[in-house]
Amino acid sequence: MYLLIPAAGMGKRMGSSQNKLLLQLKGKPLLAWTLISANESKTIEWIGIMGQSYDFPVFEEIIDRIQLSKPVKLIQGGDTRQQSVYNGLQALPSEAKKVLIHDGARCLATPNLFDRCTQTLLHCQGLIAAVPVKDTIKIVDDNLQVTDTPPRENLWAAQTPQGFDVELLKKCHEKGLNLGWEVTDDAALLEKCGFSVQIVNGEETNLKVTTPIDLTIAEFILQQKSY
Repeated sequence: MYLLIPAAGMGKRMGSSQNKLLLQLKGKPLLAWTLISANESKTIEWIGIMGQSYDFPVFEEIIDRIQLSKPVKLIQGGDTRQQSVYNGLQALPSEAKKVLIHDGARCLATPNLFDRCTQTLLHCQGLIAAVPVKDTIKIVDDNLQVTDTPPRENLWAAQTPQGFDVELLKKCHEKGLNLGWEVTDDAALLEKCGFSVQIVNGEETNLKVTTPIDLTIAEFILQQKSY
């Protein structure tokens, strides 16, 4: 399986002036934890990291330090996650038929989750890891007035990895580019193009490190694991 990791953003909500994936978590950058898990996956055989070129030297240091056993390619990212994934798709090896896409900020995803997504992707054209929503969700208007309360049993919180047929995702990205669609994950492109997306049960601990409190929670979770 081929894996693409978008890692080109900045840590604005983290209050950081640098790429948040370079922030330290128990003595290692966030990106290192993501790569360690991907490296321990039984099914991932190639990793592409989309980032900004000025971060590449640091990325290379991280890769060398954790001694990855799988080939890694650094790919120029874009101004948005959508653009970065587009660039990553173009840089995949020609033999790649299926691809997993995983946000580098979800640094606690386990090797087992990567492998379960790989196995499911053998039998579908698109998937996302997700967990059922526990909270009651409210839809509000611009004035912060509640307009609706959707049934909780139909709501799932999307995570990554997300997995796709490479050629299908490329076509959906091209259509999105031509029509000016702006989406926050790749599954939304398939949905807008009328294709189905399968759910794979995610992990409650697979949080996205976005704010300082997330970093604290992630450290607590890592303390419960043995690496």
